[in-house]
Amino acid sequence: MADNPLQNVTFPSNGNTAHGYLTLPESGSGPGVVVIQEWWGLTDHIADVCNRLANEGFVALAPDLYGGSTTHDADEAGRLMQELPVDRAARDLGGAVDYLLGHEAVTSKQVGAVGFCMGGGFVLVLAAQQGDKVGAAVPFYGVLGEDYPGFENLTAPLLGHFGEQDSMAPPESVEQLADRIEREAGERPDFRIYPAGHAFFNDSNALGTYDATQAAKAWGSTLEFLRAKLEG
Repeated sequence: MADNPLQNVTFPSNGNTAHGYLTLPESGSGPGVVVIQEWWGLTDHIADVCNRLANEGFVALAPDLYGGSTTHDADEAGRLMQELPVDRAARDLGGAVDYLLGHEAVTSKQVGAVGFCMGGGFVLVLAAQQGDKVGAAVPFYGVLGEDYPGFENLTAPLLGHFGEQDSMAPPESVEQLADRIEREAGERPDFRIYPAGHAFFNDSNALGTYDATQAAKAWGSTLEFLRAKLEG
């Protein structure tokens, strides 16, 4: 399939104007998905994820949470993440949800949310904040710089991908998070553990932990999940 060019877009968000990248499928329409960046920023990898989703028939929007900043330095990335308040960022991401739901190319009544590392953590916060506006949420090895807020308003089905050798989101913490979500939201999430490390899906990551086999498994199940929840 041909690549889908990225469109620079702006949209109202939390009383301000937010920026992001939007991709449309060749058909011109499809279910909407918010793609949330890693702590590195809105990098070429996140743009590639948007293109891949568009190639699969989705309208994908990646909001720019760092205002154009990106980094390949882990210390700098950690600082940028720590300086981004979770609650405020999730409200900003809520503007992306509303933008997609009001976009003429989006055919779904709810949107999906897919995020990686920091963005995986924000996927869960966004789904809890936005309630039934989010119809499918997929965190990849989600981490936050602070504890998660409450999940009482979370209604979206969850499919999560985590690495067995991930010191940032170790299996025991993933299990504890699943327990908490089940307790507060009433449904146990489908959190899957892969024989891989942190950021195993990112084929350009500086950590050297990309695992093509496990990435393909996670991506295939993600597409199946999004189609089942958003196209049905």
